[in-house]
Amino acid sequence: MAKAKKVVRRAWTKDDVRTMKTMAKSKSGVAKISKALKRTPGAISVMAAKLGVSLSTRV
Repeated sequence: MAKAKKVVRRAWTKDDVRTMKTMAKSKSGVAKISKALKRTPGAISVMAAKLGVSLSTRV
């Protein structure tokens, strides 16, 4: 049986949150934000929901 990959959790810094908010405001999209912050799209979505930030790309 293959070994499961160990999950490493990183705390969200103020800079991470600030970057996510500015990129979300400029309608960047979840994929672009996740690559910029080196986090999964799921992590971005969960944190955005916690903070009440919209990730919609509609204009």
